[in-house]
This record gives sequence, structure tokens and C-alpha cells, in this order.
Amino acid sequence: MNPKHLNEAQELLFYAYRAFTAAPDALLDERGWNRVHHRLLHFINRDPGISVNGLLEKLGVSKQAVHGPLKALVDAGLVQSMADEEDRRVKCLTLTPAGEQLEAALSGPQYALLNEVFDTAGAQAVAGWQTVMRALAASALADVA
Repeated sequence: MNPKHLNEAQELLFYAYRAFTAAPDALLDERGWNRVHHRLLHFINRDPGISVNGLLEKLGVSKQAVHGPLKALVDAGLVQSMADEEDRRVKCLTLTPAGEQLEAALSGPQYALLNEVFDTAGAQAVAGWQTVMRALAASALADVA
């Protein structure tokens, strides 16, 4: 691909991500939080009972990187941390009903935007987009695996 097309692709990713994160960013900002809080809520919601270490592996980050945001979510009553039944040293995370409600409020506008653009683009374009996104994510996912 020539540099002009690569520059356009890079700019489109930038603007698309800005559009994708605008609504949740505004809600998070009201609480003095950021995208890390949203990521934590999202992945805990997708995998209820995930261990702290499992969450760190999935995100590919250090314990120090999520300590403050995770503590804020627990202190706010949005995430519950409980000892694992088989190994009491392992902390498992679930969303509380309030956490589920906030996660839905954060992700809902993103799902609506994806539905809208997917409907407009059509199935073939969506399949192509998913292929590109999987390829882009592959290196990050390999680092996590």
C-alpha cells in the first residue's frame, strides 16, 4: 500500500476510535475515571468470576496498572472481590448490579454505533472489517496468550 493510503487508514482509525469512545468517555469523566475503568468493567462483565491474575493476563498489564482503578470500582460498589472457593488466596471478580448497570451504560452507545455502521456497510464489508481488526489485534492477543 502506498503512504497516502496508509496515512488515510491511520487517520480513519484515529477518528473511528474517537467516535467509538466519546460517549463512554463522557460518562467516565463525570466520575473522574478513564478508559481503564471501562476496560475492567467490560472484561469482568464478559467473564464473571475472573481472577485478578486472569484479568491482568487478558489485559496484558501489570498489577500496579490496575490496582488504583480496580480499587476505585470496588470502593464504589461496582465490582465485588471474593476469595476463590478452591484456593482462598485467589481473588475472583464479579460486577455488582450497579456495576452491570454502569457497564451497560458505557458499552450501550458503542454497541449502538457498531450496529448502525454495520447495518450501513453490509455483511461483506463487516466481514472484511473483522478480518482487518483480527489481524491488527493478533500481536496484542499473542502477547496476552
